[in-house]
Amino acid sequence: MLNVSRLSKSYKLPSATLPVLRGVDLTIATGESVALTGESGSGKSTLLHLIAGLDDPDTGEIAIDDVIVTKLSESGRAKLRRDRLGLVFQQYNLIPSLKVADNLAFQARIADRYDAAWQRELAERLELSGMLDRYPEQLSGGQQQRLAIGRALASRPALVLADEPTGNLDEETADEVVRLMTDLVVRTGCSLLMVTHSLHLASLLGRRVHLTGGRIA
Repeated sequence: MLNVSRLSKSYKLPSATLPVLRGVDLTIATGESVALTGESGSGKSTLLHLIAGLDDPDTGEIAIDDVIVTKLSESGRAKLRRDRLGLVFQQYNLIPSLKVADNLAFQARIADRYDAAWQRELAERLELSGMLDRYPEQLSGGQQQRLAIGRALASRPALVLADEPTGNLDEETADEVVRLMTDLVVRTGCSLLMVTHSLHLASLLGRRVHLTGGRIA
């Protein structure tokens, strides 16, 4: 599903160049859930952004199925995110002017893969069925994060990338949200790469990899 090979990324500072990733290799199989851990500033979010085609690596290659992400144009990467990826962020990134039902369906509709039965099942599993006419601001933090996860899964993507998706939640809610996300990932058959600082949450996924010194340990 995902193959990252010899990936390197540096950022230029006023007085120096800061290397973040130094030849990262990572493979994730179809249907596998992987937790990515590492100290603050180790490049976890940078790696996710590169995989999603939101930034360019200095060297190396990223492949998702048969698509070489690092060879795509900007429009090609946007199409990849629309058609094959589900993105979940710490800040939820919900559309405040859309009701819960429309936020949930948003990704699936733009990918032209809206499925009313799957939408209903997601709403039930996410415990949002009674809130479909509300707006995001009327939801709790945990409910907003469940909605963000549902939006990412509504189009049945090949790969879900989640960057500290429970960072704003209390421990009990975070545990509940991650268990729900991994269960839904199994239900859809997609792969999951989740950045987390929590070893407990990482243990809920199928495998953990650790990023240190710019490389996967």
